[in-house]
This record gives sequence, structure tokens and C-alpha cells, in this order.
Amino acid sequence: MAIKIKREQQIKKMRLAGEITGRTLNLLKDKIVPGITTFELDKIAESYIMECGALPSFKGYSGYPASICTSINDEVVHGIPSKDRVLKEGDIISIDVGAYIDSFHGDAARTFAVGTVSPEKQRLIAVTEESFFAGIKYAAAGNNLCEISSAIQDTVERNGFSVIRDYVGHGIGRNLHEDPAIPNYRNGRRGPVLKPGMVLAVEPMTAIGTHRVRVLSDGWTAVTKDGLPSAHYENTVLITEGEPELLTLLI
Repeated sequence: MAIKIKREQQIKKMRLAGEITGRTLNLLKDKIVPGITTFELDKIAESYIMECGALPSFKGYSGYPASICTSINDEVVHGIPSKDRVLKEGDIISIDVGAYIDSFHGDAARTFAVGTVSPEKQRLIAVTEESFFAGIKYAAAGNNLCEISSAIQDTVERNGFSVIRDYVGHGIGRNLHEDPAIPNYRNGRRGPVLKPGMVLAVEPMTAIGTHRVRVLSDGWTAVTKDGLPSAHYENTVLITEGEPELLTLLI
């Protein structure tokens, strides 16, 4: 495993990529209302990212056809935007965004409520976000990667939900996906020791029911096998000498 340590000049570029990614998600949050299509959300995101002088990280990545991922209800990740997917009152939608500028990527995801949603869906969204912040309490130099994973799993399962196993977080930098892989659950390994200059995309994915997933015939969209809702929360995280820096979370 070759984990790339970013130098200060590279970190500055990643801060810019992260800021654009975070601003894109903030822009989309205000557009998520019943009646809008996921295609429209994709075009809003793509236009904004390009206005910022960046490129959508996902478009064309391994053949992916859109600029963002839009995963509704039981869709876990990699949902493809479509003119036929109209958001309805009570849906939840996970939006994953990446921006590429000056040779570096930012990557982040959020799950949003469409109008008023059920208490269970709202709690799933909240617990998924909570699990991310529980995990990054351990995103400090000298800790092992497994400490992040364990804290995420404990938070999710303590609240009665499950952690998706088939998809994990990752390192990020010049490449959208770099070492290390970052599971959101214990896998029996301690993982690498965290060092300043590592940049990680930490992204818990959760479900109300089973953690098992299947991929639809489009070759991209992963859904829960039992059809119950899923949620996703992600930020690009810089390991420092002190507290972690969240490059995609804007204050």
C-alpha cells in the first residue's frame, strides 16, 4: 500500500477542490424540492463546477455518464441522474459530488430529505452524519485507520442501523481513488498509521435494514437487497499535526 503524503502546495490545491465540492453541495441543497428531476440537479452541479474553473470528477470516470451521483431511497450509491427520476415528497436523496482543479480532486456526499420525510428516514440521515463525526475524532496522526472504522460502525449499529460493506472510503489526491481503502466497519486489520499530509475521503454508507446490496442492470446503481432506505455522508479529510481539517465542509 502506497499512501501519498501531500505537500503544502498540493494541500492548497486540494483545499480549493474541496471548497468547490462543498459549495456545489450547498447549492444543490436549496434546489431539492418535490418535482425537480435528478437530471436538473446534475446540470446545476455541472454548470457551477465549471463556472468555478473546475471539472466534475465523476463525469467519464470508468465510463460514468453524469457529473454527480443521485441515489434515491433504497439506492445506496452511484445512482445515475435522469430526466425520468422526479423527486417526490417523502423521498431521501444521497448526492455525491467531486470537483477536479489544478490536478487535484475533492469528494463529498450528503443525504437530503425531500420535503417532509418519515421519522425513521430522518433519523437514518442524522445517524449517518453522526457516525462520520464519531469516526473522524480518531483521524489524528499516530492513530490507526481501524479506529475511524470502528467508531463509525459502533455509532451506526448502536442506533439500530447497518453499515454497508461493499463500498468503502478511500484516499484522494491527484487520483479520485487512492490508497488506503477505508472500511466503515471492523475488518480484522489495524490498517496504516495515520500521518500528517494524508488526505482521506471518509464516507459512511448505512441502511435501515440489511447491509447487503445488489447492482442494477445499468451497471452502476447499487441498491439495498431488501429495498429499505440507505444514507451516505462524506467529506474529504486532511490529517494534520492536530485536529483533522475537513476540506469539503464549509462553515
